[in-house]
Amino acid sequence: MKKTDEAVVQILQELTEFVIDRVEGYEHAATETKEPAHASFYRELSSQSRKFAAELNNLISSNGGSKETDTTLKGKFYRQWMDLKATLTGSNEEAIINSNLYGEEWAQKAYNEALAEDVLPADIRQAVERQKQASLQACEQLKNMKSSGN
Repeated sequence: MKKTDEAVVQILQELTEFVIDRVEGYEHAATETKEPAHASFYRELSSQSRKFAAELNNLISSNGGSKETDTTLKGKFYRQWMDLKATLTGSNEEAIINSNLYGEEWAQKAYNEALAEDVLPADIRQAVERQKQASLQACEQLKNMKSSGN
């Protein structure tokens, strides 16, 4: 059995929690939106996030750690707050897009923090960088949706 690389595993587990937050956030957005094109986009991002979480969990396992299946505490509170806000003010497309943008900004921060660590091997660093770029693309698409009013 391979020796556990605790530093690498911890970084990947924390990052995976944010990716699982992303799954939950987009699943929620897909059910809240009234725009079919937005729902499709959010489901696509949720699916992408599931693949990212699986990839990170495989990297965690191959480095001797146990898979991460939970979200961040901050993400749980944020989704509860958004549910309450939607109940009080009603859901609208701009609020949903803003919520997703906020989530992507947190994801970017998590990816940047993971990449700032010197302990990640090159292959893991490449996987994390690829996921970060996909998150950045999602962020740009969300900004375009917001600015076009769609």
